[in-house]
Amino acid sequence: MEKRLLISSVLLSIFSYYGDQFFPVLFLLEIVLVPQGFYWTPKMVSRSYSNLLDLVSGDSLTVGRVGRRLPRVMTVAGIISDLDEENSNSVVSDAPSSVSQERVIVVGNQLPLRVHRSPDSSGWNFSWDEDSLLLQLKDGLGEDVEVVYIGCLREEIDSKDQDDVSQTLLETFKCVPTFLPPELFSRFYHGFCKQQLWPLFHYMLPLSPDLGGRFDRSLWQAYVSVNKIFADKVMEVINPEEDFVWVHDYHLMILPTFLRKRFNRVKLGFFLHSPFPSSEIYRTLPVRDELLRALLNSDLIGFHTFDYARHFLSCCTRMLGLSYQSKRGHVGIEYYGRTVSIKILPVGVHLRQLQSILDLPETEAKVAELLNQFKGRTVLLGVDDMDIFKGISLKLLAMEQFLVQHPEWGGKVVLVQIANPARGRGRDVQEVQTETYLTAKRINDTFGRPGYEPVVLIDSSLQLYERIAYYVVAECCLVTAVRDGMNLIPYEYVICRQGNERLDKLLQLDASEPKRSMLVVSEFIGCSPSLSGAIRVNPWNVDSVAEAMDTALAMSYNEKQLRHEKHYRYVSTHDVGYWANSFLQDLGRTCRDHGRRRCWGIGFGLGFRVIALDPNFRKLSVEHIVSAYKRTKNRAILLDYDGTMMPQTSINKKPTPEVISILNSLCRDPDNLVFLVSGKDKDTLSEWFSPCSKLALGAEHGFFMRQNQELEWETRVPVPDFDWKQIAEPVMQLYTETTDGSSIEAKESALVWHYQYADPDFGSCQAKELLDHLESVLSNEPVSVKSGQHFVEVKPQGVTKGLVAECLLSMMQEKTKLPDFVVCIGDDRSDDDMFEVINSARAGSALSPVAEVFACTVGQKPSKAKYYLEDTTEIVRMLQGLAMASDQMSLVSASQTLSIFYGN
Repeated sequence: MEKRLLISSVLLSIFSYYGDQFFPVLFLLEIVLVPQGFYWTPKMVSRSYSNLLDLVSGDSLTVGRVGRRLPRVMTVAGIISDLDEENSNSVVSDAPSSVSQERVIVVGNQLPLRVHRSPDSSGWNFSWDEDSLLLQLKDGLGEDVEVVYIGCLREEIDSKDQDDVSQTLLETFKCVPTFLPPELFSRFYHGFCKQQLWPLFHYMLPLSPDLGGRFDRSLWQAYVSVNKIFADKVMEVINPEEDFVWVHDYHLMILPTFLRKRFNRVKLGFFLHSPFPSSEIYRTLPVRDELLRALLNSDLIGFHTFDYARHFLSCCTRMLGLSYQSKRGHVGIEYYGRTVSIKILPVGVHLRQLQSILDLPETEAKVAELLNQFKGRTVLLGVDDMDIFKGISLKLLAMEQFLVQHPEWGGKVVLVQIANPARGRGRDVQEVQTETYLTAKRINDTFGRPGYEPVVLIDSSLQLYERIAYYVVAECCLVTAVRDGMNLIPYEYVICRQGNERLDKLLQLDASEPKRSMLVVSEFIGCSPSLSGAIRVNPWNVDSVAEAMDTALAMSYNEKQLRHEKHYRYVSTHDVGYWANSFLQDLGRTCRDHGRRRCWGIGFGLGFRVIALDPNFRKLSVEHIVSAYKRTKNRAILLDYDGTMMPQTSINKKPTPEVISILNSLCRDPDNLVFLVSGKDKDTLSEWFSPCSKLALGAEHGFFMRQNQELEWETRVPVPDFDWKQIAEPVMQLYTETTDGSSIEAKESALVWHYQYADPDFGSCQAKELLDHLESVLSNEPVSVKSGQHFVEVKPQGVTKGLVAECLLSMMQEKTKLPDFVVCIGDDRSDDDMFEVINSARAGSALSPVAEVFACTVGQKPSKAKYYLEDTTEIVRMLQGLAMASDQMSLVSASQTLSIFYGN
């Protein structure tokens, strides 16, 4: 009895705290009776807050967060367990919170921490990793912004120590560690990330098992599992209404889906630090759609360069059929009512860190040592990781070619190549190492002499101050990577060449004179577009790189100074703080409308997405419209045909028997006036809808109209002639011949150029050119030139679907009937003219004061309609409901008539 009372008290406390959110929490809690009392076991919750009595009593959690964070932690603990693969539609609202301080949750593969065993091996020592980009980005966020990090540690922590380590890191560093089993981590990182994603994103196709590795479904499952674990960690600390979440790099590309599934309005940004390949490369990935859709669950997606963003947008267009547009300088993709923004901004260096290390005595001593070591010689410098994409061997071959072509530089120039240890592992890394060593040895054997080696290869890890010292003494920096996401080596070099007063004395430079530097950079690295003063090279062209070395060495001091000044001005003003601040400002701008939109999730698994709609734009309820239909007596029904009652993708556009039956049922009702409008010509519509004798038709978007089969077609817009066709048709023919998959549709009143079956990018480009061309040659003609979804149309001025709506209302007025029920349905921008006429009629005298108006579009998208239905299937189902209501009312009326007849 006491146990039951205790449980009831606890549950009552939770209910009073959570209100209507109590039931989903209760459903996912397992209350278990044991001899000592009870405990609760949500399926995924850390030991730090597993005591329900502490929770109800208001005691703070032991994870190091203050009590004010408690509501959201508890909510998350109850909800995060099994929403990944089922019940995704239930997540509609976010958990409330009263926390007002701005906070950013930064999620990356690794925490910005250094981990070391304590000297007595009894525990762990942690310190900030000053070289980590995730730590450096705090410079751009301001002191009032709280930053929480989530990621893995570089060392494996025993399971018995994990809770204590978590507690320490959260309290001391505001870091939440993600502990992964070693086998899972290996399949995730060394497997899917490094064997499949990383090579593919660097344009390496798995043409054979030895090149990049064939797709392995088990590795993909490990990748998904790790992303889910990261999502659970985010759920432990997030305040979904106020926190910003910033996810980094290709290791966590599907994390946005899991976060969006948990909280529909989460403020979520993603930045990709690697290249994004062209669509021809990316489309070879078996899970291409899953990754694209996962990224589109972000609010803002960042890339280093326009090329990477362009490739991503092209993939979304070609593989998902999505369109994008630029508005006031911001590029966005419309995705189920949400606008996913695209950010193009290269990351910068940590200026303050580099300048502080330049001031170190150790740096000064190392510079003095290097000046003595390379006295009388010019230093060329390369700093690269030892992997297949950094082009180290190509750089050495260029150096060899340079010494062959310019023997006068023998004994005077030295290439110092710093080869950092590879981040990956495998046979390709070993091959790169072997080739590098052999090439360097061959060059030194051929061109070296006693006391002189033209290539100095350093393959051991250097301290940052040592690397900076090499930057200081190098006359030119060479970066010849064949593919690299960003590469900050040139930026670091420019900052270090600016130096300081003490280093100037060592270098025997006048502090008042401008500094100088030279860069030779590959055109395939992300920083290349930002360095307009660098000599850009194709690293595969060894002769070209060799000539670039000679050009850099022979360039005048004045030219080197001008180029350095240009680079330094850019690098010093676009540092990592600028990058972080700019990204988060854009993220805030993108998310500012989250609160006023209605959101709900649809789809299962990685196909999950969120529909976001304006509060006034909602799905049309069939029950609601049928109820209104039955209550009213003067009904106007206006239907678009193409894309509304018949899918745009259907090859056979002829109406189905079901559609004909529905239209006849609606037309038979004496209280209805049914008007159907299409872009088809009048002969086609006459043939298709010949069984519907009472159906009013509008052909060629309203240029021709007919009230029923007994009347002739008439035009609503007087057109004196169509001489403009002789101008427009040859122009369209020219673009048809040069655009494979395009065609011309000739109508009596219009000419339409279709490119639905052309290449999406090329077709869109050609359509813009055609639009400009036609507007130019037809500027003095009484026509309008408009573009739509996969078409460009020329038609007489004043011809719109709004004419059909006006005609429908005037027909009702001629019958002295004011419509008390209006339904108007369309699917694209041309139908907005109908919606506009119907909506404006409500303010006038064309409708009954109590008229019920249903302006409905197909799909969730910006529209002047108030309602929407998902697709043509739902449209037909809704019309079928109206038709059945008419048939039922007709039967009732007939029954009543018979009853009266026989009763009399």
